[in-house]
Amino acid sequence: MIAPILKGLLLGIILSISIGPVIFAILKQSLTNGKRAGYAFVAGVSASDISLLLVCNIFTALFTMVLSHKYIVALVGAGFLLLMGLYTLFLKKIQLEAVGEEKDNSLRKRDLFRIFAAGYFMNTLNPSVFLFWFAWTAAIGADASETNHPVYYKLIVFGTCLAFVLCSDILKVMLAGILRPKLTAKSMIWINRVSGIIILIFSAALFYSALKY
Repeated sequence: MIAPILKGLLLGIILSISIGPVIFAILKQSLTNGKRAGYAFVAGVSASDISLLLVCNIFTALFTMVLSHKYIVALVGAGFLLLMGLYTLFLKKIQLEAVGEEKDNSLRKRDLFRIFAAGYFMNTLNPSVFLFWFAWTAAIGADASETNHPVYYKLIVFGTCLAFVLCSDILKVMLAGILRPKLTAKSMIWINRVSGIIILIFSAALFYSALKY
């Protein structure tokens, strides 16, 4: 079945190139805490996508209720990004000697779980991700209903999409690992500042969108 694979790849490309706080958080985690942290964050984002997709397909009524209170979701997401942005910009200290394999190997399981949870909630509390999965679940569901095997059709489409997004996020972590040896202490400080500012910008955008709901 070529059609569902192509649609899945199209969805994956759209989602993977969408500019949002997650992509910058993946790069920052990988640059400051090492590859294991980057992979843990990516795993959290991937788990969030799977959770939202299941909610869209199985608990349609629940998802509709969530969307009817999307201003609350937007406010919670904005608050989460605000705290993360302020911490990144003003409180988080970056030391060059703590960046790289040494920091990567020193991460404990609870540190990795904390990073995993950050990725999960950052993605889950982003209303645009909610709307993305809701819209495409409806669209793909309509296409699937016209086939002889609608369940398999949706499994192929969304499975291909999630696999592509996961691979693209892993690639971002690997590329960050290639750049890390070339970084200086000054460049790391600026990367941290830029990342914090970008997260605050997305937080402000979410607050603004919540006021319009």
